[in-house]
Amino acid sequence: MKYVAPRWLPGGQLQTIWPALYSRRVLGSRPEYRRERWDTPDGDFVDVDFLQSALAPVAPQSPQPLLVVFHGLEGSSRSHYGEAFADLARERGWACALPHFRGCSGEINRAPRAYHSGDHAEIGWILQRLRATHKGPLMAVGVSLGGNALLRWAAEVGTDAARSADAVAAVCSPIDLAAGGYAIGRGFNRQVYTRMFMRTLVPKALQKLAQHPGLFDRRALMAARDLYAFDNVFTAPLHGYRNTEDYWLRASAKPLLHRIAIPALVVNARNDPFVPAASLPGAHEVGRCVTLWQPQHGGHVGFPHGRPPGHVRAMPDAVGGWLSDHAGAAPAQRGQWAHG
Repeated sequence: MKYVAPRWLPGGQLQTIWPALYSRRVLGSRPEYRRERWDTPDGDFVDVDFLQSALAPVAPQSPQPLLVVFHGLEGSSRSHYGEAFADLARERGWACALPHFRGCSGEINRAPRAYHSGDHAEIGWILQRLRATHKGPLMAVGVSLGGNALLRWAAEVGTDAARSADAVAAVCSPIDLAAGGYAIGRGFNRQVYTRMFMRTLVPKALQKLAQHPGLFDRRALMAARDLYAFDNVFTAPLHGYRNTEDYWLRASAKPLLHRIAIPALVVNARNDPFVPAASLPGAHEVGRCVTLWQPQHGGHVGFPHGRPPGHVRAMPDAVGGWLSDHAGAAPAQRGQWAHG
């Protein structure tokens, strides 16, 4: 696989912001979803969107492949990458499921907990439930936060991962959470991305506090100005971590990549503003089932392609081709940057 950024959109920041706001997400019509609400074992719920308009399978005599897409921080099935992967699935005749982490589907969840980068138990529960009702190849991709959690799940369960998924991929994931956390808290990143995330994270946390009075210190939350402080007040203590440092250390997937026992693709652009290139793993730090793909360009979940305004289908095409090759699915195209 090879990626070359368009000349009209240079640099990691532009390759992150422009695709998310202006590039085409799909090559056909906007995906239509059917939503299911699943009750969780702890009395909460998650909402899962299923692609409605999938075509007939490429090989009708074979079970239809299923692509599962886990979103990133404050993402949803309507994120630009979510729609792009759903468009890919529709084009290839695959089924597609886009689960929402708790509180990300448009309605606050019931339990005191929310979601976090190391939420591998939730990933495992969702994949097991999908596998139980789907007989074809199951491929899972996680984007940014969702990718770290997906890799953590694969590493935690080892050879048992094959019971729930045939191949997985993580796209632009901060698998060294400390490196990513410090990067997003500085300079331009702090002024743009940190503020963007805090605009939704803080109101959701306040909703959670209204549900469960005394859950955390409201004054400390209102004083938080970055993700480090937010995680220290909210994310870490609510999910079993001592503080931000403990959360970032224990939830990171990078130290556990050697334990993954199913085919796994780890995609990181080396100019990603959120994920410093120096923090990315080398081949000696991963197991034989892990493939690293680290193109020089692409930004954070950008990978724009084509003439202005460009489109974001190229990365899903390449990742989908790799997944289908390693999961026994039958793709129409195999990992090519094919669309102009």
